[in-house]
Amino acid sequence: MSTNTGPARVGVTLAEIARIAGVGRAAVSNWRRRYSNFPSPIGGTDTSPQFSLSEVEAWLERENKLNDKVNPLDRLWPEYEALGDREATGLLIAQVGLRLSGGQAVETERGPAVDQRQSQLMESTLELASRGDHQAVFQFLLERWLRTHVRQVATTPSQLADLMADIAAVLHRGEVRSVLDPACGAGTLLLAAGRQWGTRQRPLSRFLGQDIDRALTELTRARLAISGFSKAGLSNISSVAGDTLRADAHPDAQADVVLCDPPSNERDWGHAELATDVRWLYGQPPRTEPELAWVQHSVAALAPGGVAVLVLPPAVAARRAGRRIRAGLLRAGVLRAVIALPPGAAPPYGVGLHLWVLRAAGSTHDGPEQVQLTLVDAAHDSPVAAVERTGIDWSAVTTHVLDALSGRSTLASVSLPVVDLLDDQVDLTPARHIPRTHAATSTDLQRLWARFDAHARDMRHTAAALSDLDPSHHDRSVPLIGVGELERAGALQIRSGQGVPADLVRRGERRAGEVRVLAGTTSSGREPFWLPTSAVTAGERDGSLTVSATHDVIVSVLARAFDVRVESEAPSVLGPQLSALRVDPAILDPWFLAGCLRSPANVQQAGTHASTTSRIDVRRLQIPRLSLMEQKRYGEIYRRILAFESALADMRGVGAELSRSLGDLLAAGRLPRS
Repeated sequence: MSTNTGPARVGVTLAEIARIAGVGRAAVSNWRRRYSNFPSPIGGTDTSPQFSLSEVEAWLERENKLNDKVNPLDRLWPEYEALGDREATGLLIAQVGLRLSGGQAVETERGPAVDQRQSQLMESTLELASRGDHQAVFQFLLERWLRTHVRQVATTPSQLADLMADIAAVLHRGEVRSVLDPACGAGTLLLAAGRQWGTRQRPLSRFLGQDIDRALTELTRARLAISGFSKAGLSNISSVAGDTLRADAHPDAQADVVLCDPPSNERDWGHAELATDVRWLYGQPPRTEPELAWVQHSVAALAPGGVAVLVLPPAVAARRAGRRIRAGLLRAGVLRAVIALPPGAAPPYGVGLHLWVLRAAGSTHDGPEQVQLTLVDAAHDSPVAAVERTGIDWSAVTTHVLDALSGRSTLASVSLPVVDLLDDQVDLTPARHIPRTHAATSTDLQRLWARFDAHARDMRHTAAALSDLDPSHHDRSVPLIGVGELERAGALQIRSGQGVPADLVRRGERRAGEVRVLAGTTSSGREPFWLPTSAVTAGERDGSLTVSATHDVIVSVLARAFDVRVESEAPSVLGPQLSALRVDPAILDPWFLAGCLRSPANVQQAGTHASTTSRIDVRRLQIPRLSLMEQKRYGEIYRRILAFESALADMRGVGAELSRSLGDLLAAGRLPRS
């Protein structure tokens, strides 16, 4: 970390100015055009200029454009970015986390002293955190840092981390005292282990982590500490920077559980220099199979009876170069399960990754004739297009996988004797071995046709009310008004969603005292997520969370997932890809507003069209100027349209199931012969 103490100008982009002022980026661009005294750029490019933070704040104060409800951390973050160095910023955030956890900053022998500028920034952050939630402050800084460096730092999604811990808990037969992640990154898997097997009152005896990136190992220590999983002096946490395969920091780990999401497709992993390594019990990994080096490293680090769960590319289960090692793992009874995940579970999101579950031999070892491999295809009905549209239903995936591993269900899963897999290929891809679903019976078909007919009746009923509508034939155009103009007139307020504290989010069924979290889409078909009411109350009070109210119009602002709906299950916490429009009911009808905003033509003219991640500028969306009475009439029509869409979707779902069942019968030769 640099020891330069000279002054530096902190630069901010137009987007950061918008966050500081609590407005949209379009408003900031408008200020630049309208106000001749707006600060001049100090750097950047013509398309992405940089402005002095101090000059911008002074101008906002002078023009009375500062929003008191804006998260103060939005004003502090540009100073972290101004440090310029990814590692320096990450290490400083880690030190902030350790200080906020009640411990000391990184020890002198672990980390260099900060310079005066960094020290002042740290003290400013600690002073700000003293007014609110310490964990929320650290989480904000961590998420911004990870988002800024998303191309250099890949993180394991917390839902996948929890699933991996759940899997290990099903297979591990004893008490879990120590957990290792040999490629720990920012510590997401170790945090999942802390939630699974530890508590604030009784944390795990040992958290062991290693990563080649020093900033990530320090962030791991800070995350575990601030989450309450550390003992005095962080004595139960060993998070070390280094190359795990070449220089293992925990050679005598004897871990009860190993959770790992290792790097893949690396060619320079030490193939030649590690040729005689004692960890290669099942064969030296070929140069093109670094993932099998991580598999054997993880097995070698396990205590007797220990369980390892690794995230691996699907090709590892089938590539010819690795078949000898796969066969060795099967013969030894070490590899216990291979689970195919839906595409989108973790980076790279376009690939359906696999989970390998391994267990070290314990005091009692099953004979070769008893050893079986469980294969689970959790992606059997999750095509890429569906994942992109609605996201992964993690609750359903978790239930499916755990039921298969515990023997409660055989849906899209099978357990095979290893001798049946030891052929020339040793291909362990689940989809190649799981038998097709049994074809539908005549009773199944009768039941499906009855459901189809019922949905058809519902659709005809809702369609009848809409088919009577006759569009007006006059040429007079109805004047339009933009959402931005409605906001300036006080007819509605725009509340943009914000990042949520991921470590506090829980998935699954709702418990007492929890508030729903919406992230990225308004679709109600996604798996539910929840935050404690206390965290939501504190976040709403300090402005770090956006919370909806009944009859808010919720807009998903990503162009590829654009959707609008009227909030009927308030309160909800809105994620960063959502906005809430809170209307004045004496001026606007929310159902009318939602119906107009959903118009495809409206969306087309309000989009940025820059890329597949383009956003919709909510303020550019337009609606007709109508009286409140007319709005209510249109709003009622929109409700009928929604009922029609729902009936149509139900009918489409049953129709697809019918089509699949008939196709299975056709392929099985069980349709009537003429």
